Amino acid sequence: MSNREVMEYDVVIVGGGPSGLSTAIKLKQLKSDLNVCLLEKASEIGAHILSGNVFETRALDELIPNWKELNSPIKTKVSKEKFLFLGKTKSLSWPTWLLPKVQQNHNNYIISLANLCRWLAEQAEALGVEIFPGFPASEILYNDNGSVKGIVTQDMGLDKDGNKKDSFESGMELHAKVTVFAEGCRGHLGKQLIKKFELDKGKNPQQYGIGFKEIWEISEKNHEEGLVMQ
Repeated sequence: MSNREVMEYDVVIVGGGPSGLSTAIKLKQLKSDLNVCLLEKASEIGAHILSGNVFETRALDELIPNWKELNSPIKTKVSKEKFLFLGKTKSLSWPTWLLPKVQQNHNNYIISLANLCRWLAEQAEALGVEIFPGFPASEILYNDNGSVKGIVTQDMGLDKDGNKKDSFESGMELHAKVTVFAEGCRGHLGKQLIKKFELDKGKNPQQYGIGFKEIWEISEKNHEEGLVMQ
């Protein structure tokens, strides 16, 4: 018998990225009396979202149609774009009108994804979603029939060897009618679920691409607001 504190919810969402936050908002829009909880492992929403982003607003237009009136961090519209092939000594510019539509950004915005998540969290909390940053989900709980019962948050106050310190606090059990795992494509709980329920059986193997990001500090005279360069 567990001695952990137990909290009951209609829906528990694991992960405070764009997908988890959007799920929480949509659920409360559909049924305002749902008891929805969202967990984020980082110390605050957005702390693990380090990406800059060229953002197409179509999904947000559907989710929050009046986002422009709600002080969203979506301000900088793409005003100019370049597509370059880089050579050893020079680059070749390709006309953007010849690019596939998926690579044309003239109606998009340049944003910080971290700031978008922080703003989405504000919208979710305004609807009554309970958000717990700093609480990683460490374990999946199952019902007797094998269905997902909820999750356990990570124990706090352990030393590097896993021994309990004076500040030790046992993780909580969060039980829910529905548990949504929005922890990313390689989340540790997601991998357990894929294995347990054979979610990849008969499916094409998942493919991943590796991207490298650099943040450059440039002089103000070289900065062109609204420019996207590919």
